[in-house]
Amino acid sequence: MNVDVSSKTVKEIIADIDKCTGCRACEMACSAFHAMPRYSSINPARSRIRVVADELNDEYVPVRAGNFTRTGCDGRHVYQLKGKKYSECSFCPASCPTRDFFIEPDSGLPLKCDMCEDEPPLAEPLCVTVCEPGCLTYAVRQVEAEVDAPAEREAMARGLASLVNQHGIEAVIENLKRVSKGQ
Repeated sequence: MNVDVSSKTVKEIIADIDKCTGCRACEMACSAFHAMPRYSSINPARSRIRVVADELNDEYVPVRAGNFTRTGCDGRHVYQLKGKKYSECSFCPASCPTRDFFIEPDSGLPLKCDMCEDEPPLAEPLCVTVCEPGCLTYAVRQVEAEVDAPAEREAMARGLASLVNQHGIEAVIENLKRVSKGQ
């Protein structure tokens, strides 16, 4: 097995749910950043961050888009934090078939937070920049990590095969072309 130990940069967006007011500025900024052409429109359905809201109970949880999963969970678990009850889905970053979060509306492909990686790079993801209540913060840290290069390539191959299987090779190629052009 080809395993190396190396330093890895970990970038995180940390959400303090006690500070979130549900303003959804993060959703608007994210969707504008990912519009084609950039900043030409605002469509929260294209946002890679969503505020899961329960207005009656004054509960707002910003969640970033994570990995795609083919099956949804039952979401029956409930978490209690500081006297408020949250459903399991409130914290779930998955793009899954049980809800329409994190699915690109035109292609139906899953969305995933890219931390607004851009050229030239932004100082921090745009959702963090526009978060007036200070709910979202950005952190970059170095961690020691074991890297299994063949396993990473195999995981990438499985992911691409899954996308091709679900959406067809033409849709995957078209979206790869669009992403590589920065549109």
